[in-house]
Amino acid sequence: MNNYKMILQYDGTGYSGWQIQENAKTIQQEIINAIKIILKEEVNLIGSGRTDSGVHALGQVANFRTEREIDLYKFQFSLNSILPDDISVLSTEKVNENFHSRFDAKKRTYIYLISQFKSPFYKNYSFFYPQKIDLEILNDLSKLFLGRKNFSSFCKKKSEVENKFCEVNEINWSNQFDLCVFKISADRFLHGMVRAIVGTLLKALKMEKPEEYIQEVFRSEDREFAGEAVPAKGLFLYKVEY
Repeated sequence: MNNYKMILQYDGTGYSGWQIQENAKTIQQEIINAIKIILKEEVNLIGSGRTDSGVHALGQVANFRTEREIDLYKFQFSLNSILPDDISVLSTEKVNENFHSRFDAKKRTYIYLISQFKSPFYKNYSFFYPQKIDLEILNDLSKLFLGRKNFSSFCKKKSEVENKFCEVNEINWSNQFDLCVFKISADRFLHGMVRAIVGTLLKALKMEKPEEYIQEVFRSEDREFAGEAVPAKGLFLYKVEY
């Protein structure tokens, strides 16, 4: 079997997330449908992670297997011609038959964009938050998330994953042009985890003892103690490393 790896970008605004769902428009289904038109077969498309409804991707990785030998340039050109304008294939390559885009991933990185003034150009891709943001305090507080920890307080209650431990190896805030950018890298992420972390850190900024609050959120292992999740439109899967 031939195994093909793709790097994808997509605007998640009009989709119910990556994963195929009944009676819902999803990224995974759109790509499978397009590949079927070209190869005349339905492939099992495996994504590196399941981005939620409304979440975007700058570097999603996916792979599929087929007995056919594909002309990579022609295939990618044809696929991009068929796919809607809000989904794009950046690269396609043949990889080892055993490569698995999800299980082989060593590190995933997300970014979250916050705009501090009303802009028609940022409104679909950032969270408008006009309140004061102190990056120095946020970066200090973010250090509390580093390392291997139980992130039960930062995932959706409906999450069926039993193992809630994740190892965060990079987390920071910065100003990039007109935007405030939150960046986080970890070995894995739970359902809704990044948006809950951003919401919790912004909530902590308003408190007299923000460090104690975050430590208490971790100790509680209860989603109710953390801050409200920020909107999905500001979240991007930035890259996946193997």
